[in-house]
Amino acid sequence: MRFLHTMLRVGDLQRSIDFYTRVLGMKLLRTTERPEQKYSLAFVGYGSNPEQAEIELTYNHGVASYELGTAYGHVALGVADVYAACDKIRAGGGNVTREPGPVKGGDTVIAFVTDPDGYKIELIERKGEAG
Repeated sequence: MRFLHTMLRVGDLQRSIDFYTRVLGMKLLRTTERPEQKYSLAFVGYGSNPEQAEIELTYNHGVASYELGTAYGHVALGVADVYAACDKIRAGGGNVTREPGPVKGGDTVIAFVTDPDGYKIELIERKGEAG
């Protein structure tokens, strides 16, 4: 078994594609339109399956927002420099909701950003990561 993708329901597909591609630097990998079933999909990521896991953005036609609930935590991304990544995200109009710094009780540098639908994304500093 292996991890394939995470699905997030979004209220505005183009707004979410813009955030994940322009602000977080992912690529739009593919889209699917299902007008009869009243939904649209966009897959984004830094690479595609099978080499990398993807995020599936699902827009259910006519639904502008969702209650995230208390079970959802976050998606985590490895970055070479959390401080630089946050600067780039802010410059692109993204929302940094936890400033870069060590995790409580440890020395791993993390930060959190929030996508346009309120989903949390953790940035974890990993010196060997690209970009």
